[in-house]
Amino acid sequence: MTLPLLAVGAEGVISVVANIVPRDMIELVSTYTAGRVADAQQAHLRLFPLCRDMLGWPRTPIPIKAAMKLLGRDTGELRLPMTPLDAAGEASLRQHTRTLRCTVSRL
Repeated sequence: MTLPLLAVGAEGVISVVANIVPRDMIELVSTYTAGRVADAQQAHLRLFPLCRDMLGWPRTPIPIKAAMKLLGRDTGELRLPMTPLDAAGEASLRQHTRTLRCTVSRL
C-alpha cells in the first residue's frame, strides 16, 4: 500500500516489510518522490506479493518474526498468545526470500 498512499499525498509510511527489505522500500519511496513513478511502480509490483502475504496472515507480528529469523535476525522466543507460523506460511515466506534474494542479500 505504500505506492498508493504516496500517490494520494503521504510523505512516508511505517512499514512492516521494511524490516525485511529496507533498501527496497527506500528505493520505492525515493524513486516516487524523485518523480520516477514508473520505477516506483516496478518496485511496488516486485514487493507487492510479500506485502500482501505479510499483512494477510492472521496474528501479526508472527510473520515478521518468522521472516526475520529466516534472514538470520532472530527476534527471540515467541510469547503467548503468539505461536510459530504454520508450515504453509513458513513455506510461503521461504519462497518470498528466494524470489527477493537479490535484494534481501543487499541488507
